[in-house]
Amino acid sequence: MLTVERLTKSYNRGALAIEDINFVVEPHTFTAILGPSGAGKTTLLRCILQLLRPDRGKVWFQGRDLMTCSARELRESRARIATVAQQFNLVRRRSALENCLGGRLQELPLWRCLFGLFPNSLLREGMAALERVQLLDVAFQRADHLSGGQKQRVAIARALTQRASLILADEPIASLDPKTAHAVLGLLRSLCAEEGLTVICNLHQVELARQYSDRILGIQAGKLVLDVPTHQLSTSDVNRVYKS
Repeated sequence: MLTVERLTKSYNRGALAIEDINFVVEPHTFTAILGPSGAGKTTLLRCILQLLRPDRGKVWFQGRDLMTCSARELRESRARIATVAQQFNLVRRRSALENCLGGRLQELPLWRCLFGLFPNSLLREGMAALERVQLLDVAFQRADHLSGGQKQRVAIARALTQRASLILADEPIASLDPKTAHAVLGLLRSLCAEEGLTVICNLHQVELARQYSDRILGIQAGKLVLDVPTHQLSTSDVNRVYKS
């Protein structure tokens, strides 16, 4: 599914944000990335998606090297990778359903996007995605009228409508209360098992990573210091990631 080799990115006159990161993610799995603030977790996800250009290394996604592929091939690969962010990244004045369709707008003529004239087949996909995340009853409500948990589930429904095979989730529960956080992570987990998606999720909370992930990567000061199956995670592993 995804292979990262020696991925390195520097900022501020050579200061390394991430350095020589290597890992492989298997399909249909939930990988949690743990690390303190500023460790490089967000930079890593942005480099995988090529929103930031790494200084060196390779990112292989479904057999394609995203570092060297053409612009067209990169667009095709990005269409299969969805993002779920802490800030939700929804269009506030658009309905939940319209936000769900956001991942497919590049397939439509501009005039359809401007006037909201979406094909019935795409509307059905969006409604099915909202039903999957239990939000069918708010399909036509504006995004800015939804709760934080509802907004995050709309973002996940958008990934389903996008037909993504990989979800990159960057602190998706940071602004949610504990009950809602469990609901969102449980939903992401179920998508791996039931819909065949693959999830890579940046988290701070070790216990939530233990509960929902198959595997845990740990980043400390830009370096990968931990890569273990979740059931093997030890106290010493956690201390290695969160050392002072």
